[in-house]
Amino acid sequence: MDAQQWVVEMKGIVKTFPGVIANDNITFQLRRGEIHALLGENGAGKTTLMNVLYGLYRPDKGEIRVNGKPVSFGSPQDAIALRIGMIHQHFMLVQAMDVLENIVLGLKSNKVVVDKVSAAKRISELSGTYGMKVDPHSYIWQLSVGEQQRVEILKAVYREAEILILDEPTAVLTPSEAKDLFRILHKMKEEGKSIVYISHKLDEVMEISDRISVLRQGEVVSDIPKAETSKLELARMMVGRDVVFRLSKSSTKIGQPILEVSEVYALNDRKVNALNKVSFLVREGEILGVAGVSGNGQRELADIIMGIRKVTSGRVTICGVDVTNDSPRARAELGVGFIPEDRVGVGLVMRLPILNNAIMKRYRDFSRGPLLDYNAASEYAARIIKEFDVKTPDMHYPTKTLSGGNLQKLILARELAMGPRLLVASQPTRGLDVGATEEIRSKLLEERSSGRGVLLISEDLDEILSLSDRIAVMFEGEIMGIVEAENARLEDIGMMMAGSKRMGA
Repeated sequence: MDAQQWVVEMKGIVKTFPGVIANDNITFQLRRGEIHALLGENGAGKTTLMNVLYGLYRPDKGEIRVNGKPVSFGSPQDAIALRIGMIHQHFMLVQAMDVLENIVLGLKSNKVVVDKVSAAKRISELSGTYGMKVDPHSYIWQLSVGEQQRVEILKAVYREAEILILDEPTAVLTPSEAKDLFRILHKMKEEGKSIVYISHKLDEVMEISDRISVLRQGEVVSDIPKAETSKLELARMMVGRDVVFRLSKSSTKIGQPILEVSEVYALNDRKVNALNKVSFLVREGEILGVAGVSGNGQRELADIIMGIRKVTSGRVTICGVDVTNDSPRARAELGVGFIPEDRVGVGLVMRLPILNNAIMKRYRDFSRGPLLDYNAASEYAARIIKEFDVKTPDMHYPTKTLSGGNLQKLILARELAMGPRLLVASQPTRGLDVGATEEIRSKLLEERSSGRGVLLISEDLDEILSLSDRIAVMFEGEIMGIVEAENARLEDIGMMMAGSKRMGA
């Protein structure tokens, strides 16, 4: 085709890290006015490739052209100057700053002082366009993961990027918000803007993209128009095998209540009531799914169960023991495992070696006085890493070298190796590819079959419906209803998520 139609050409891109070839001689081309989806397993090299395009990484080899001209990026500022914007899966936000300050941070201006009034007005306009309510004056640390993702989307749109890279942008959006985003992206495409869309959600890729590139083990295995492929074929190309999209859920024997939450009230980080008279129980041998739009109390709910946040009223009972406002250690000693929604900020210490994170909850078991029995700890870590197929070149490497899916599998390995009686799993498959998602969902069902209780907090309705035995729906910190999963109607759940309907438990 006419080379003038390429807005981005990446040829022979090689990017390596210690022990890992992330991008192996990759060629990637983006047309003007197209939505180009980038698919692949976690660790396939998708985000690395786009970080090269955005100036976060320098390629070891290869050439990049933007609008036909060779470019060399020393930093993201160079990419932004060429109107390239990127929304990252792991947020690039300053926690101590507010929303407005994050959005205008680094923008060049002729004025000494940023006109915050005009900026706030523009942000509010964009928030309305997307249907994503974000207070420009809220601090980032006060926001949920979903709300922080919205800030990233607004930041890129505010900067009027001509080339927009989105890494899992709908991971924390409701279906209606995702539709709104799709409409915006289609409008941008019609205006001649070009979009790279990284996603593990095959349904949405088939809906929104014009062309699809599939990466596996750092190489491009396919670059194909959407009309010439299918969801099953894409999944097979991604993971190199057939993928089961809906797992079978066997019947189990329901046992005694293992978690009881009784009329709990709690505040969020802004000291505003986030949980209002929340009551439910989780029994042995069942998965209770908690559905809801991001920011409706799910994070606070997980926090009070794990002892990270205090309740202002009410009671939390685990295994018959009242643990209300006790420490996280008290929960762990009762056999509670936790998969937090923020795997990077809460679940793991990224600068520490993988080994240290694997044994984090068992340091005392490997302590010999003031010293660590390094051989025993290494043997234990190697065993659980192998059992849960955490792909790493060496467990002595920093944890930050792992891909998103392997970070999540490392947390799962650590928590399940403890043999928990109750597992609290918050957004366990967010941002993961179809292969990793299938593995983690299978593990949750195995826990259920073993007679353990699972509290599954997820914004993925398909995940909630396919894994849960019962479903509790949250809206503005309240339980709007609890329904049996086999009898659940999507319309009822949607209305409860929107706060327009209540159903009896």
